[in-house]
Amino acid sequence: MPGRIMVDIAPLRESRAFRLLFLAGLITTLGSQLTVVAVPFQVYDLTRSSFQVGLVSLAQLVPLIVGSLIGGSVGDAVDRRKILAFTGILLGFTSAALALNSLGGHPLLWVLYVVPALAAGLNGFSGPARIAAIPLLLPARHLVAAYSFSQMVFQVGAVVGPAVAGVLISSVGVPWVYGIDACTFAFTVPLYVAMGPLPPTPGTRRPGVGSIMEGLRYIRGRQAIQGVFLVDINAMVFGMPRALFPALSTSVFHGGATTLGYLYAAPGAGALIGAATTGWVTHLRRRGLAVVVAVVVWGAAITVFGFSHVLWVALCLLAVAGWADVISAVLRNTILQTEAPDEFRSRLSSVQLAVVQGGPRLGDLESGAVADLVSTEFAIVSGGLACIAGAIALAALLPGFRHNRASPGPGAESVAQDT
Repeated sequence: MPGRIMVDIAPLRESRAFRLLFLAGLITTLGSQLTVVAVPFQVYDLTRSSFQVGLVSLAQLVPLIVGSLIGGSVGDAVDRRKILAFTGILLGFTSAALALNSLGGHPLLWVLYVVPALAAGLNGFSGPARIAAIPLLLPARHLVAAYSFSQMVFQVGAVVGPAVAGVLISSVGVPWVYGIDACTFAFTVPLYVAMGPLPPTPGTRRPGVGSIMEGLRYIRGRQAIQGVFLVDINAMVFGMPRALFPALSTSVFHGGATTLGYLYAAPGAGALIGAATTGWVTHLRRRGLAVVVAVVVWGAAITVFGFSHVLWVALCLLAVAGWADVISAVLRNTILQTEAPDEFRSRLSSVQLAVVQGGPRLGDLESGAVADLVSTEFAIVSGGLACIAGAIALAALLPGFRHNRASPGPGAESVAQDT
């Protein structure tokens, strides 16, 4: 049966609200990827400093984490649809500000630090509401497929967006790239509004520091939820060698910018294929164990990648790693959202967002430091092996996560909005 392999389209077929959320996410992701490429391009064009490019990325981390924690607190207490629409309007203004800054011959460098950091905070603020809204739109049996579609949105953006951005920058210029991104929100905000209300669970604690701390305390003692976060941190910190791609493209594969682009795109291409073929994942019962196996596959692919000196072999291994990562991501999202009661979903999703966004940046630091101290090959291989060892250790230390099984959880009785 095709459904056993290809992703189940039932979420799109059965819920109008989910279709609107999916379409809005796709448009937003494609637009935001234009800005993701344009900002570092413009910073380097102004400064000729890769260090400055790195600082701009680092400047976005703290606002994103803080924004996600605040957004998780607010998202459990108010209509999540309103959060998505409100932040969409503000994000449109940030892209417009970048476009205005780019007009003329002397764009301001500090704007390229401040505005993307603000946008990162806004994305962090809205992210938990977007993730936590899905169980309200669909019954529990469709969550694996729904989160597969969410991963497809992200991976399509990661593969298509940068390529389109490069063409647009060279053909029409940076201001137009920012302007197109700003215009996308004119389409997505009405889609969010049309979804219909997504009210919070009655009696949820009011937003604030107390609400954030309550969400963090909820994690304590719940191994299934702890495993969702810790397994991902382990994989991203030790098994994500993307900071070494520039060195590999020249010293190992003897290529240039094109080779570097292939290295960055390969995991995303594998993940896109993985997300589109998750029909079989729906039928997995031991979801916790499946996540551990997927992370071990990721680590093994990265380890072998560290020994590879043939470009096409290396790209295939990175694609396998990306495939394994998306399987892990779909299952981790499903475990988290079925284990968490609705009144905590946004707050726990905010922690997840911080882990997903912060882990790769810590991985950049880890792999870069080891490469400088020893060698690039050692950094990749040791990181892949550490990823495998960490996954096995976490599986042993967290039996509540390892034994997590598919079953109707909180929200299983949620009625899909199908109008």
